[in-house]
Amino acid sequence: MQMRVAEELDLTRFMGEWYVIANIPTAFEKNIYNAVESYRQTDGDKIATRFRYRKGGFDGPEKAMNPTGKVSEDNNAVWSMQFIWPFKAEYLVMHISPDYQHTIIGRTKRDYAWLMSREPEMDDEVYRRMEQILSEAGYDVTRLQKVPQRWPE
Repeated sequence: MQMRVAEELDLTRFMGEWYVIANIPTAFEKNIYNAVESYRQTDGDKIATRFRYRKGGFDGPEKAMNPTGKVSEDNNAVWSMQFIWPFKAEYLVMHISPDYQHTIIGRTKRDYAWLMSREPEMDDEVYRRMEQILSEAGYDVTRLQKVPQRWPE
């Protein structure tokens, strides 16, 4: 089944910080807290990315990864992420809310997914709608795990 991606993604508006509210985690994302993904456009089609989180609890050690994203020439919502050269991972912006406050990132294999928000909390109704979008795209949403977020006021 073909994966639908966001139409007409405005990269400038998409840049900045996104709190990871829930995910179908990769191996290194299990038992993470305060996960935040940050994007900054660099040379043309390149995206400097910083993924930071705490491992094991809110007071756990802070970890960070800095992959480089490359935007497809055909569609701004289709990226590849390079964590370790020469390996690249598919990265699809499946959904973006009209106000650019919520997004869903996925992969054609439907093995991983990320629900993200500009704020560390997400309204239950918005969460359910995003979960529904994933389900309609063929994801097993029972694998979705919430990522605890707690930040000082």
